[in-house]
Amino acid sequence: MLFDEIVRNEEVLEYYRRGNAILGALGYTDHSTAHTRLVAEQTAEILRAFGAEAAEIELGRIAGYLHDIGNVVNRTHHAEYGALLANEILKGTALSVGDRVRIVSAIANHDESSGVVADSVAAALIIADKTDVRRSRVREKDPILFDIHDRVNYAVTEPRLHCDAAGKQITLCLTIDETICTMYDYFDIFLGRMTMCSHAARFFDAGFSLNVNGQKVL
Repeated sequence: MLFDEIVRNEEVLEYYRRGNAILGALGYTDHSTAHTRLVAEQTAEILRAFGAEAAEIELGRIAGYLHDIGNVVNRTHHAEYGALLANEILKGTALSVGDRVRIVSAIANHDESSGVVADSVAAALIIADKTDVRRSRVREKDPILFDIHDRVNYAVTEPRLHCDAAGKQITLCLTIDETICTMYDYFDIFLGRMTMCSHAARFFDAGFSLNVNGQKVL
């Protein structure tokens, strides 16, 4: 499959190695292929849950894996830079122009600062990316040096994304250690991202909700 070829592509791997190192120097959480592989598979699962065909699921998986390569250029406008890089990489594949453009467009619009939801691939990618909150994304450092992004991710001891197509609902369920991060901290960082997830869920004619420690908070 094309996805397997892209995962092994040395140019893509080098983009992620360098981009993740740059973000590490800036103090960001992990944006390596551990993150992008998870986003790729979660994007595919969301599409599958809402009845997408295999070909579209494959487009979502590819978009999910490539969505953060723009960090190698700059964190600011990384979605747009990533779309341009992805376009050049995908030109050398057997993808049709239409499928390539769908992937490129999804990547270009996945960031909450400027992105919009235009189709199912973009919607699934947005939800998969914005809901990747977990302790293992925090880089090894003294907890005293944790910023708010580190605390928010480190506080999450168990994340789970549940897609209920029949009930028309997508729910992010988090178990959070509130001695590490307060809900105020969480919303300070993630409210914009959760709002974008809500817009994306509407594309599947579904609602989006956030449950924390067994309670619905959004």
